[in-house]
Amino acid sequence: MTAMPVPVLARWRARAARQGGAVLTAALVLAALALADLVTGPSGMSPGAVWQAALAGPEGLDRAAATIFWQIRLPQLVMGGIVGASLGLAGLLMQTILANPLASPFTLGFSAAAGFGAALAILFGSVVALPLPGWLITPAAAFAATLAATALVWLVARAKGTAPEILVLAGIAVMFFFQSLQSLMQFMASPEVLQQIVFWLFGSLLKASWNSVAVSGAILMLCLPLVARDLWALTALRLGEANAASLGLDVAALRRRAFLITALLTAGAVSFTGTIGFVGLIAPHLARALVGEDHRWAAPMAAIAGALILIAASVTGKILSQGAAIPVGIVTAVAGIPMLMVVILRHRTV
Repeated sequence: MTAMPVPVLARWRARAARQGGAVLTAALVLAALALADLVTGPSGMSPGAVWQAALAGPEGLDRAAATIFWQIRLPQLVMGGIVGASLGLAGLLMQTILANPLASPFTLGFSAAAGFGAALAILFGSVVALPLPGWLITPAAAFAATLAATALVWLVARAKGTAPEILVLAGIAVMFFFQSLQSLMQFMASPEVLQQIVFWLFGSLLKASWNSVAVSGAILMLCLPLVARDLWALTALRLGEANAASLGLDVAALRRRAFLITALLTAGAVSFTGTIGFVGLIAPHLARALVGEDHRWAAPMAAIAGALILIAASVTGKILSQGAAIPVGIVTAVAGIPMLMVVILRHRTV
């Protein structure tokens, strides 16, 4: 095997060092934001009290402080990281397999389907006997609806050859379909139930618990090795479908696997937190702008960027509303609009 020329090898090492440095820097910023998220909140605990509660453990002498830290703030922080990472990674996969800079789990109807499933469970869950714990009924319905939307999009697209543009059109149609069903559920609901549905659709980390962290975290951990297996193939696909096929890749099988992984990541993320938009759309663009198209770097960066966006939204919501934190779904929607404008204006970074 011919050795790589020294200048080329030096440039490759310099590029890898820059990419690794960008990932490390993003991880450090994420850690700083995580600390900021832990010391802010409606309870008004001082940073010193938060630190003491963390050191004392869940069974600390100050029961109120221990409960706030270990049962409220820490689960919300971990859940925010898991959901952000899942949505960021799902968005990267979706934009890669569809070759569309505006593709995301939100824009292709997965989040709308989860919202319909949750609304259905909130409206009828109390009158239908289900062999599930009460805390799991709504997330399970949202999860099932997301997978149903995935199957519907794929079946519609498969009839026309599963081309990327057909998948996008089918996803948009499914999004409007489930949004109309959401509206129907809201019309049928009583004022009390309607309030629950609307709050779920806002997208909030306030629903987080260690049970939801365990379920969503397990789904993310299941998907990570599946994504890692296809990182080289996904990078090749960014060069174009014809080029990827010329390298011996089964593009149809790759697109099918990535589509299923995207559905699992999205379902695991939004089933417990509600609809959260723009994270899966913006995080992949940030990742590519910082580390390029190589998915060995873009995938972890997209996950970190997604977690960064969501935890930053959590901190912002707490700061802007001292009495009760603004739901992160509202913050990401408002902040996502100017970020989307930047993506459109800098289309060359896609």
